[in-house]
Amino acid sequence: MSVLFLISTFITPVASAAQITPRYVTIGSSAPSAVTTYTFVFTVPTTTAIKSADFLACTTPTGTCTPAGITVTSAALPSQPSNLGAGSGWTVNDSTAGDLRLSDSLNSTAPTGTQTVYFSTVTNPSATNTTFFFRMTTYSDALWATPIDTGTVATSTATQIQTNLTVSEALTFCTGTSITGTNCGTAAGSTVNLGYASTTTAATGTSILSAATNAASGYSITYTAPTTLASGANQITAISDAASAVGTKQFGLNLVANTTPAVGTAVSGTGTATATHSAGYYDSANNFTFHTSGDTVASVGVPTNGNTFTVSYLANIDGLTPPGAYTTTLTYTATANF
Repeated sequence: MSVLFLISTFITPVASAAQITPRYVTIGSSAPSAVTTYTFVFTVPTTTAIKSADFLACTTPTGTCTPAGITVTSAALPSQPSNLGAGSGWTVNDSTAGDLRLSDSLNSTAPTGTQTVYFSTVTNPSATNTTFFFRMTTYSDALWATPIDTGTVATSTATQIQTNLTVSEALTFCTGTSITGTNCGTAAGSTVNLGYASTTTAATGTSILSAATNAASGYSITYTAPTTLASGANQITAISDAASAVGTKQFGLNLVANTTPAVGTAVSGTGTATATHSAGYYDSANNFTFHTSGDTVASVGVPTNGNTFTVSYLANIDGLTPPGAYTTTLTYTATANF
């Protein structure tokens, strides 16, 4: 006799979490051991209300999780998650090492759109140039027990690249009879021809100075000359802070724009240097000075970009001035004050 046994097998269905996509994580700094931020952006496929979620940092994307080495004990939510459900009530749980966890047991609102979860004060792994993975899971309960959706994202620490630049002490200075802007590479000319002297018209001419420096206390420009305009023993009288007096022996200079006579231009460039109001008053329009002892004609007390100065020269003679070729040589010197 055969006995037929009918065995009924009941298989309890196991819930299978759906894959979260798209998904990514952005970290505020990839530096090893940096205390930084982690922002997770993702879109869950399931509309079940989420009561908890976690982002577990592992050295591999699947299999047994070996902790990646992040520190979460100071992790915080600077702002509530976006579109995860309720707009308030979410808190961080740091009881599991290497796991960024948050929960809201009262949340009953379904997730919508794209979700954003932003953690701050998380400490990166100490290893450099090392990839690690966050296994992210949403749960329908507040105790991270019943999963809804899952996904994995990758990120990495990286060696910080230090870039060095040495800025040396610098002084740019040039003279000439022409310079384009403040570009000393264009400086040209070394002779100022005042032309023919007259008892009825002032003789004038110009030269150019340009300077810049990164010196902490700026720079000063001085000049020296062996003599005033001279032809042998005969000299044109040097003047000090005086206006042009046609028919009188005079020689002087200044560094500003003048109207009587019309010669010179104002200082130009993006720097902050100025003509100097010193013993010679080289910043006084229509007044001229010449000393041989090394007056300062321009200066600035701080680092400065380039300035270009026009030096205006004035010569007058009287009717008794002996004929001859009158000349002098001026040496301009810039001193950077580091």
